[in-house]
Amino acid sequence: MLPVTYEDVLAAVPRVRKDLSPTPLLEWPGLSQLLGLRFFLKHENHQPVGAFKVRGGVNLVSQLSAAERQAGIIGSSTGNHGQSLAFAARRHDIPCTIVAPARNNADKVRSMRQRGATVIEHGRDFDEAREETERLAKVEGYRYVHSANEPLLIAGVGTMAHEIFETLPAPDVIFVPIGLGSGVCGTAIVAKHLRPATKVIGVQSERAAAVANSWQAGAIQPAPSAETWAEGMATRVPATMTFEIMRQLMDDVVLVSEEELRQAALEILRQTHNLAEGAGAATLAAAWKLREQLAQQTVVGILSGGNLDLRELPAILASGGLGGVG
Repeated sequence: MLPVTYEDVLAAVPRVRKDLSPTPLLEWPGLSQLLGLRFFLKHENHQPVGAFKVRGGVNLVSQLSAAERQAGIIGSSTGNHGQSLAFAARRHDIPCTIVAPARNNADKVRSMRQRGATVIEHGRDFDEAREETERLAKVEGYRYVHSANEPLLIAGVGTMAHEIFETLPAPDVIFVPIGLGSGVCGTAIVAKHLRPATKVIGVQSERAAAVANSWQAGAIQPAPSAETWAEGMATRVPATMTFEIMRQLMDDVVLVSEEELRQAALEILRQTHNLAEGAGAATLAAAWKLREQLAQQTVVGILSGGNLDLRELPAILASGGLGGVG
């Protein structure tokens, strides 16, 4: 039996709705025409922290025990999970500490601090920050909130897919970016209950493909590096809980290049006037890559976040967009 069920997602819906309004699911004619299919974006970039993970944060934090609230929470994050926890912790007046990699997206670090979190910058990447987080949790007694191995977090994130099916009952394909997989797991749990024919396809960067490679191999295979500009997907070590859910429910996984991510981000900006971070642009990049086999289908891409490191914007603007259109 899976650690998270559709009933868990339904239980999360009123908790999430208490703090967060549903996000738009919009078909953009320019993107549909470009791809040769009906293409909808689920605009999680419209969340108050600019990313989908806040759904999991508010669901989990609302269910903490009195002892856990007293101890405070800690998490490791490249930004969006940390902003999620900071947002939820402030709502419940709970201390929050986030460990982020050194040289992280400065805007995300600033946002976490503005939302009341204590931010510690440590390590070369997410996984080194995670190791420090686990050490601090043991030493200080914090409630450690893993960014994936948390049933309440996955259930909260699953409300995103619940909203999709409320608006669009029969999508053929839903693309979801993968960092550690809470988003694709929550989506697959809902999709396989409501419409098993809907394919849920994960997306990773070619330069941060640990989860994709592990899923294809059927066993967790950590990677030596995750050198992608899309920090929301920059993980080297898959998470056990989400990996097991993906292994059972995810239909496929697609790898996209760094340049395809830039081109997709520019195309989203051009066609929708929304700024997507790398992970948020990944689903359009995947749809573009598979557009011939998806022709005439109804496809949803999760625009997972809009917290772009603005240092990446010049390269995005220079990419030409999908198909090299100027």
